[in-house]
Order: sequence, then structure tokens, then C-alpha cells
Amino acid sequence: MRSGKASQSGFTYLVLLTAVAVIGVGLVAASEVWSHSRQREQERELLHVGEQFRRAIGLYYERTPGPVKRYPEKLEDLLEDKRYLVRQRYLRRIFADPMTGRAEWGFVPAPGGGIMGVYSTSGRPPIKTANFAEENRTFKDAGSYSQWQFVYLPTQNAGNRPPSPAAQQGLVR
Repeated sequence: MRSGKASQSGFTYLVLLTAVAVIGVGLVAASEVWSHSRQREQERELLHVGEQFRRAIGLYYERTPGPVKRYPEKLEDLLEDKRYLVRQRYLRRIFADPMTGRAEWGFVPAPGGGIMGVYSTSGRPPIKTANFAEENRTFKDAGSYSQWQFVYLPTQNAGNRPPSPAAQQGLVR
């Protein structure tokens, strides 16, 4: 016959194993929530950084001296535009890709040469698949972050551009 003490130690062992299993499941669930939250934050950062690149590429393009507009040849051209005597800066630094953590971006080549946009090199599927701003409407239902391409197209902003100084003075009709 068993003593009461031996059966109690077996019961305590089972309770301890059950508690460890429950804590493990809780930690897995908490890490999943944290991971999702972290990815959403990275997505917001990618949207912000991508918009900074799009804006900088647009400024570089629109401020091209002379009648023929040009896109930057490399991202470093956005840090210091050497086409002018006075330093022109469109970005303070080349941002790291929030999805990969590296300052390596994919480039959307411009038809006449140069870079007209950037995209993340991450192949991960995004959490956000809808409700994008108008300029990012093509991101809807994208299968990976590399399909979120931040491209500057002059025709997109033609209606939003202020009139040129010459047009404001009535020199151009």
C-alpha cells in the first residue's frame, strides 16, 4: 500500500508540469501579440520613410535646372544636389528600410534613366492590405512589402503644384 505522502508528491509534480505548460502557452501568445504590434509599427515607419523618399525624388526632379527634367542617378544625389552652386539637400540621410533594418532599397528605374522610386526588399507579407492614402492606392492587397513602391510621377502632382513664378507674373499663358 502506498503512503499518502508519495501520492501527494506525484500530484504536486503534475500540478507543476501543468503550470509550466500554461505559462509557456501564455508566453507564446504574448510574443505573437508583440510580434504583430512590432510589424505594424514597422509598416507605419515604412510608409513614412517611403513618403520621404518620394517627396525628395519629386523635389529633385521638379528643381532640375533647365527645361529637361531628370531623376536622381543614385540616392546619394538626394543628400547633396551638385547641380547647383549652393548646396541643395532633399534628404538629411539615407534611411534604413524598417522591414529589413538595412539601408538597402530596391529601385524603380525611370524611363530616361535614374531612380523614380524605391521599395523595400523584404518579401514578408504585409498586415495592412487596405485603407491606404490616395498616393499609395496601389499597395492594396500587395503580397509583400517589396510591392509597396514609393514612386514619384510628375503627372500625379501636376494638379497639386503651385503655379511657377513666371506664370504668377503673367509671363506664361
